Amino acid sequence: MDKIWKVLNGVSMCDTWLSVDQEKRGHREVRLLEKLNKLVVETNQVTLPHCTQTMHEQLCEALTRLEAANHMTLRIQQRELEAQQSPYMQASLERRREDWEEFLKEQQSQKEEVDEEHTKAVGRLSCQYSEMKKDLAKFSHF
Repeated sequence: MDKIWKVLNGVSMCDTWLSVDQEKRGHREVRLLEKLNKLVVETNQVTLPHCTQTMHEQLCEALTRLEAANHMTLRIQQRELEAQQSPYMQASLERRREDWEEFLKEQQSQKEEVDEEHTKAVGRLSCQYSEMKKDLAKFSHF
């Protein structure tokens, strides 16, 4: 009977230890869940509003800069359009076209002169080489 009592007492002690271990584990899990809950609440109440506010400020600043850039671009385009439509600019553009056409005609004329000079030079060189060839043929008989 003593042996049975010792075995039962040992099982009882094991049950107590298991119970204590489970209780400790349960407390740890509860503390962990409480920390997570605190973190979620802090994120929702502090971090998220702060980030949202910062993002809103940055977007407002970017929008203001974009609007200013668009305004400047429109002004530049308007000035260019006005300049293109001015009578002075039209006359200047027409003079540039005429100058360009005259330049191209001069270039064509100079090209034709150079081509003609080249053809004459090739003809002269051909005659000179054929005379040299004849002279060389005379000396090759010796």
